Amino acid sequence: MAVAELYTQYNRVWIPDPEEVWKSAEIAKDYRVGAKVLRLLLEDGTELDYSVDPESLPPLRNPDILVGENDLTALSYLHEPAVLHNLRIRFAESKLIYTYSGIILVAMNPYKQLPIYGDAIIHAYSGQNMGDMDPHIFAVAEEAYKQMARNNKNQSIIVSGESGAGKTVSARYAMRYFATVSKSSTNARVEDKVLASNPITEAVGNAKTTRNDNSSRFGKYTEISFDERNQIIGANMRTYLLEKSRVVFQSENERNYHIFYQLCASAQQSEFKHLKLGSAEEFNYTRMGGSTIIEGVNDRANMIETQKTFTLLGFKEDFQMDVFKILAAILHLGNVQIIAVGNERSAVSEDGSHLEVFCELLGLESVRVAQWLCNRKIITNSETVVKPMTRSQAINARDALAKKIYAQLFDFIVERINQALQFSGKQHTFIGVLDIYGFETFDANSFEQFCINYANEKLQQQFNLHVFKLEQEEYMKEDIPWTLIDFYDNQPVIDLIEAKMGILELLDEECLLPHGTDENWLQKLYNNFVNKNSLFEKPRMSNTSFIIQHFADKVEYKCEGFLEKNRDTVYDMLVEILRASKFHLCAHFFQENPVPSSPFGSAITVKSAKPVIRPNNKHFRSTVGSKFRSSLYLLMETLNATMPHYVRCIKPNDEQLPFEFDSKRIVQQLRACGVLETIRISAQSYPSRWTYIEFYSRFGILMTKQELSFSDKKEDSNQYQFGKTKIFFRAGQVAYLEKLRLDKLRQGCVVIQKHIRGWLQRRKFLRERRAALIIQQYFRGQQTVRKAVTATALKEAWAAIIIQKYCRAYLVRSLYQLIRVAAITIQAYTRGFLARRRYRKMLEEHKAVILQKYARAWLARRRFQNIRRFVLNIQLTYRVQRLQKKLEDQNRENHGLVEKLTSLAALQAGDVEKIQKLESELDRAATHRQNYEEKGKRYKASVEEKLAKLQKRNSELEIQKEQIQLKLQEKTDELKEKMDNLTKQLFDDVQKEERQRILLEKSFELKTQDYEKQIRFLKEEMKALRDEKMQLQHQLEGERVTSDGLKGEVARLSKQAKTISEFEKEIELLQTQKIEVEKHVQSQKREMREKVSEITKQLLESYDTEDVRSRLSPEDLEHLNEDGELWFAYEGLKKATRILESHLQSQKDCYEKEIEALNSKVVHLSQEINHLQKLFREENDINESIRHEVTRLTSENMMIPDFKQQIAELEKQKQDLEIRLNEQAENMKGKLEELSNQLNHNQEEEGTQRKTIGAPNEMYTKEKEKLMDKIQEMQEASEHSRKQFETESEVKSSFRQEASRLTVEHRDLEEVLDMKDRVIKKLQDQVKTLTKTIEKANDVHLSSGPKEYLGMLEYKREDEAKLIQNLILDLKPRGVVVNMIPGLPAHILFMCVRYADSLNDANMLKSLMNSTINGIKQVVKEHLEDFEMLSFWLSNTCHFLNCLKQYSGEEEFMKNNSLRQNKNCLNNFDLSEYRQILSDVAIRIYHQFIIIMENNIQPIIVPGMLEYESLQGISSLKPTGFRKRSSSIDDTDAYTMTSILQQLSYFYSTMCQNGLDPEIVRQAVKQLFFLIGAVTLNSLFLRKDMCSCRKGMQIRCNISYLEEWLKDKNLQNSLARETLEALSQAAWLLQVKKTTDSDAKEIYERCTSLSAVQIIKILNSYTPIDDFEKRVTPSFVRKVQALLSSREDSSHLMLDTKYLFQVTFPFTPSPHALEMIQIPSSFKLGFLNRL
Repeated sequence: MAVAELYTQYNRVWIPDPEEVWKSAEIAKDYRVGAKVLRLLLEDGTELDYSVDPESLPPLRNPDILVGENDLTALSYLHEPAVLHNLRIRFAESKLIYTYSGIILVAMNPYKQLPIYGDAIIHAYSGQNMGDMDPHIFAVAEEAYKQMARNNKNQSIIVSGESGAGKTVSARYAMRYFATVSKSSTNARVEDKVLASNPITEAVGNAKTTRNDNSSRFGKYTEISFDERNQIIGANMRTYLLEKSRVVFQSENERNYHIFYQLCASAQQSEFKHLKLGSAEEFNYTRMGGSTIIEGVNDRANMIETQKTFTLLGFKEDFQMDVFKILAAILHLGNVQIIAVGNERSAVSEDGSHLEVFCELLGLESVRVAQWLCNRKIITNSETVVKPMTRSQAINARDALAKKIYAQLFDFIVERINQALQFSGKQHTFIGVLDIYGFETFDANSFEQFCINYANEKLQQQFNLHVFKLEQEEYMKEDIPWTLIDFYDNQPVIDLIEAKMGILELLDEECLLPHGTDENWLQKLYNNFVNKNSLFEKPRMSNTSFIIQHFADKVEYKCEGFLEKNRDTVYDMLVEILRASKFHLCAHFFQENPVPSSPFGSAITVKSAKPVIRPNNKHFRSTVGSKFRSSLYLLMETLNATMPHYVRCIKPNDEQLPFEFDSKRIVQQLRACGVLETIRISAQSYPSRWTYIEFYSRFGILMTKQELSFSDKKEDSNQYQFGKTKIFFRAGQVAYLEKLRLDKLRQGCVVIQKHIRGWLQRRKFLRERRAALIIQQYFRGQQTVRKAVTATALKEAWAAIIIQKYCRAYLVRSLYQLIRVAAITIQAYTRGFLARRRYRKMLEEHKAVILQKYARAWLARRRFQNIRRFVLNIQLTYRVQRLQKKLEDQNRENHGLVEKLTSLAALQAGDVEKIQKLESELDRAATHRQNYEEKGKRYKASVEEKLAKLQKRNSELEIQKEQIQLKLQEKTDELKEKMDNLTKQLFDDVQKEERQRILLEKSFELKTQDYEKQIRFLKEEMKALRDEKMQLQHQLEGERVTSDGLKGEVARLSKQAKTISEFEKEIELLQTQKIEVEKHVQSQKREMREKVSEITKQLLESYDTEDVRSRLSPEDLEHLNEDGELWFAYEGLKKATRILESHLQSQKDCYEKEIEALNSKVVHLSQEINHLQKLFREENDINESIRHEVTRLTSENMMIPDFKQQIAELEKQKQDLEIRLNEQAENMKGKLEELSNQLNHNQEEEGTQRKTIGAPNEMYTKEKEKLMDKIQEMQEASEHSRKQFETESEVKSSFRQEASRLTVEHRDLEEVLDMKDRVIKKLQDQVKTLTKTIEKANDVHLSSGPKEYLGMLEYKREDEAKLIQNLILDLKPRGVVVNMIPGLPAHILFMCVRYADSLNDANMLKSLMNSTINGIKQVVKEHLEDFEMLSFWLSNTCHFLNCLKQYSGEEEFMKNNSLRQNKNCLNNFDLSEYRQILSDVAIRIYHQFIIIMENNIQPIIVPGMLEYESLQGISSLKPTGFRKRSSSIDDTDAYTMTSILQQLSYFYSTMCQNGLDPEIVRQAVKQLFFLIGAVTLNSLFLRKDMCSCRKGMQIRCNISYLEEWLKDKNLQNSLARETLEALSQAAWLLQVKKTTDSDAKEIYERCTSLSAVQIIKILNSYTPIDDFEKRVTPSFVRKVQALLSSREDSSHLMLDTKYLFQVTFPFTPSPHALEMIQIPSSFKLGFLNRL
């Protein structure tokens, strides 16, 4: 259809606006072809007659259903306002910062941290096709990584944009994605090093600008290398056009490079003090912009981070300090002051401290540097001239030197980073990430902007060609006729800049001239290009500028500084000075012929754009422009050899406000970055591309049944084209189809509404008609009644009614009374009956409770006794084993002691002399002790004297108190008659005070008694010390006999003797302290008495009578006399007593402190005594150890009844065999004579066997008696030894004797036990021979009867490996599982364990258990990806673990056992340690088992739960013709919800077939359901197209399918349903109404399993499918956000799909009897024998 036909009423268009760039308006009147005016209705309601050109009508607005698309090229109308509006909706309203524009990812800087970059998001995008998920930088990185892995082709990601648009962050996230999804298998952590290079390059290459706090001032191309397994092996970095001028100049509100401020912030650290730095305000190069601090940035912390990354890359501290030295030298160089000397000369200021520091740091001569900073050398053919420079020239030379040094340092750091990221292997492929400046235009543009825009022209040309190529490939792939698309080619601009005699070549030519100037170069440009090249212009009002028409905009460049910046000149003499530096790094920077280290030397071979000729003359150097052109050519060759991916970063506003949309700035950037060019190219052809299925599902409603039956296609190449798999539409056609579809739906809705409204009206009419008929009927009846009834009839009727009323009332009342009486009688009898029954029940229950109490008490006592008996048995066996081991160790020690005794016997003579010396020392110590006792006596006498004095003083105080009391008594007597009541109260108070005073006196006396007790205690301690000294002397006399054993003890005693002098000194100090304390106490008491007397006088004198009277009530005043003496005396007495109490309390505290100090001294002495006593406690320990040995031997004797029991069992077996033989003999006696002879022979043999059995029994009893005698002898010996071990010498000698004797006894016991074992074995052999003979007889003459099995499997030690191989390693569960009981291999293994336990062979059992565990580990390791094998061995491991518990003999595991199963318990070994190991193995198998299930089901979750349309007839997707990359192959299968249920059923059936415990099955299902819910919800968060009402219905339907599956499998109690609660709430949130405040409150209350971040994300991503649905308004989102602000939940958006619930393995006893288990022949275990 014609375009003009779309301009009809109610359609909307875009018109230009000076503020918003474009604004929307609605067409108020249909447009007629050729009209000059279009009637519009603006959004504010005003009408506008808009002038239009019939050839270029205003652009149409897309329907609302198409707004907010993920891809701008999917819009039906492709133009600038549509792009701008789509970005505004996504960014400002939906808070989505990423949008596709064909192959470009448009990234808007949110100026806010968003939770969309976690590892969970990375894993969510990993493996997904581009377009399946919401636009994201990770989607672009995944596309590049996937194409590299699939096609083995190198890739590039080109990130560009303005300063502050987020280029650096986007490049960093892309590199982080590669590092996460392609982690290397080695421990080198290459990916960490690659990421660590970013902070370093940002520190030395980023700075604060007016537009961005972290602006990259250089271009960077990072090449990440991968090996054949697509894992990172290294990286290389190439940089472009560092902004060197920033080192010496910064504009207002800008900063220098971050590293300078980080260094200044760390200047006070010890490691940086030698750099002699200060704050950033002290240096010219860092304070120039006036802004040294960035808000929210900690330069000190960033410096620590920079040092850490240096270390991570392998840079040592020496290297780091060298770098910091050069940076500090640059700062000091900037502070070198240059002063003018006349007009033509200059000199360095006399205050040259900074110059000295600069030269000191770089190892230079300060005199030469100062000279050549202000002079230059000119070399001609005939002579060399030194020319002085002016001050401005010298400052320029200084700044040029600083820039040169920093540029060399920057290149050196990049080179070292590349060396750190080098790799030894071969690079297979690489992905390059280009972080480069976008198109720039400022008020004043210079050489840097010229180079930047030149680079963007080259990149735009490469981008245009690539887009054109992709379009051509798409058309050829779909077999559509290719038509040439007109697109902008910027080759003329590039030729203007770089061609022969272009701008760059003329600039280089001017730089070669000695007297070349910017003006001369500009004049050449005017002469060559003005009026000759349309892309070059001369400004009208300026002769120092020129204008170039770039692809983005016109840019005016000022020529000032072009030549200087292009030359980048540093004078030769300064270079030579730096070259001769003593600082190796500085000298290395300025070598004449440095070897360039190309980071891409091994990757690609690049030819230069032009052959670069290096002349011999030093003045002919390569310029910055030529270098940049060569590096740019190399970059373009690299990009052309790779598959590019484009990221265009957009700065939404200049104020850096979060989610603020500035239309003017954004349009400017969209024009500059090529997004609109992509839109324009797409719009010229067929921008909308729909698959046939998508098109039919969307627009099939427009066709009739007849049209659906047609098979021909309507061709119209002007509007659409049919491809192989898609339909291609011209711009606007999809919008027109959407309009037709909407009209058709609206028309259908009108028809439906018409019929429903008609039906409602008809129903209303019929209801009203029926009501009217009823009213008429009643009205007419009333009229008839009124005509028929007269007044007399009415009176008679009323009278009859009254009579009837009273009559009926009487009858009802009488009936009621009768019923009431009967009811009361029934209630009385019923209540009595119930009460009596309740009373009897209470009696019965009370008796039952008493019976239950006694019965339960008896049961509890019996259970406790059983448990105690069981615990005692276990403790007994364990202690026996420990004591046996301990006795063996002591035997070995005894042998060693005997050898030592023999070796030390020769040294006894010398030791005797030493002991004599020690005795003399002890004598001296005894004399010291006597002196100490004398001093103690004197001290006691002095203390007693002092106590007597104290008592005297106390008595004096008591006398004074009595006198005071008498005076008071006299006064009270005089006033008794006047005030009886008051005096009684006063006397009571006085008596209380007296009691308190008496108590204080008594407490003082008690304290004195305590002092006396302390002194007595000290005396007793001294006496105890003397006694211990005497005991030590006695023991030393005994030690002379066994000098060797007591040598160490004598040494310790000698040390203790030496400390006696110290004790004496301490006691003297204590005495002096006591004397001082007593003096202090006396002085204090004296002062106290004086103070008491003074205070009492003062109180009595200073009392104010008026004050006291004012405090008394009138009634009290009546009882007082006129002067009030008694009252005042009483008050004074109370105050005096309080003061006395306080003083006494302080004295008491002082005394207590002194006593504590004395006690501490006594405790110290007692500790020393305790140390001496420890020596004797060791002897008691030795006695205890011998006692334990005796008890061990007694416990061994307790094993004799067990042996008796075994013999009794053997005798029973023998009797059973005799009975069976007799029965068989009687049955067969008359049949065969040979059989009777054979039976007689057997009976004779049995007689001989009986004799042989009797003989060992007699031997056994004799051995038992011998053992009892020996044990009694040992007990007597131990009692005897306890008496003898009073002294240490006797302990040692008796211990040696007893140890040697015990070893002999132990050997004898071992021999006895061996004899017993041999006897038992003989008996067992005899029984076996009897059983064999009987079996032979039965085989010959009788049919074999039923056998009784013991539940054991006999095997030989050498068959253990074969058992593990056949039963574990080679067993194939498939085909075997169906025909055998669950866990059969586990039961077989346990029966073998029982056999090893019955033999009491610890080595055999240990070997079997270790082999079993290792075999299970091996089979699991070999089948890590085999779900059935893992399920089978998880089941068998759990069954084996349960068998070990069930038959362990522990009561808690034996509750459900039968009697026969209890007999099969293990008897000799505790396998609890192996149970723990098996539990750990089962947990590892379970985790791998869950991982396999998750890996199998995860790929089908999103297609089945989200993408599949389970509700027929409801399409929940909005196909919009999104164009995927040609390389993004949709290789996913068409999974449905049925696929998920089938996979779950397969898992469930496999687990059940393998006999897995139901509880473990429930836990596994719960884990799977959690994964389904988490993966579905995560995908929903990242797919805006899935957030719709209909999709919520689909999800809820799919959840119901899962619930039905749980119900069908009887898994409702597995808690799996609860794991889907978050997904269920998300589905509800998509369906619920989202407009009013009550809706917001309901969302807040219902969505408890979703976090606030997740709820807001779903609301922002909500996308209507049809025009009938409405978007969620930003105001409603803010309401919900305000309600959710009180929640304290997680800030993470994504759920952790790797989370594992804690697994628990329940104990489920096996119901199978071990005796009934048979081994299938397929197991190949014929070498096992059932017992």
